[in-house]
Amino acid sequence: MILAGGSGTRLWPASRRARPKQLLPLGPDGESLLEAAIRRARAVAGDRILIVTAESQLEATRALAPGIELIAEPAARNTAAALGLAAAVLERRDPDAVLVMLPADHHVANEAELTRLLGLALDEVERDDVIATIGLTPTRADTGFGYLEVDPGAAGATVAVLPVKRFVEKPDAATAGLYVASGRFLWNAGMFIAGARRLLVELDTQLPVTGAAVRAIAAGTAAIAEIYPTLPSISIDHAVMEHAERVVAIPASVGWDDVGSWAALPALRGTDPTGNTLGAPAVVVDASGNVLMSDDGTLIAVVGVSDLVIVKSGDAILVIRKDQAQDVRKVVDALSAQGLARYL
Repeated sequence: MILAGGSGTRLWPASRRARPKQLLPLGPDGESLLEAAIRRARAVAGDRILIVTAESQLEATRALAPGIELIAEPAARNTAAALGLAAAVLERRDPDAVLVMLPADHHVANEAELTRLLGLALDEVERDDVIATIGLTPTRADTGFGYLEVDPGAAGATVAVLPVKRFVEKPDAATAGLYVASGRFLWNAGMFIAGARRLLVELDTQLPVTGAAVRAIAAGTAAIAEIYPTLPSISIDHAVMEHAERVVAIPASVGWDDVGSWAALPALRGTDPTGNTLGAPAVVVDASGNVLMSDDGTLIAVVGVSDLVIVKSGDAILVIRKDQAQDVRKVVDALSAQGLARYL
């Protein structure tokens, strides 16, 4: 089950409301992040794939995912409602259904290893009815990710499967450094594996309004357009995972990145000998470490500059320092505040 309804504001101006980042051809061969996610899903589940997307993105998603079942959200209500709805739909078809929940907008370098670890997670879920998550082994003290604290000393813990003690929000730099140094924390990548029935029981307990609503929608006794927009907007992490019992993490080192900003493009597309990532016709003179992108063949020329992001997409141009790439969201906020929504 692939979550593909996000907005990807930190990849503006290429990512817009009508064409968010998972639909963009950001891969080295023009592959979109969604297409890559579908390929990873097929490696685990064959053709048993379900995509939850936004109603406004339905046709664009269908174009990239022909023949795959889609559920369209009439309003964005975060991941608890989206995953709950998928679980309710599948549980009615098969009470023993197990979901592998994957985000649509991530990059994974070692897909074969991820497939192996997802198989291990499925074995754990089917044997013990746990909720499993893929936890990424941190490579740096990053403040942009949530973390999982695991318990290597717990009874039954193995190198491959560790009980989760708690989910923690994005930390400040000092705290992130302590997390990584301790060896007890993994990045939370938002990949969960659980039985559909187990997930719904957790929703009934932790978020009963959403649990009842998604069951009613799946049963056809409530109209999705009427009830879904009224549901709480909350992530599955906050709504369920932080309170659920018997949650385990599978530690993973798979070359993962959430492609959360333009600074992630070098990991996705690579660099030239001077460290520039080129997604546009370019003239580069005495310049290094830049990300240069255009979606219409516009030539970008840079002279004597380093570590910039320059993106030309549609009717907008972005220039920002690479180490401030997370701040693109401030541009999106400013456009909204200034009544310039046509650029969103």
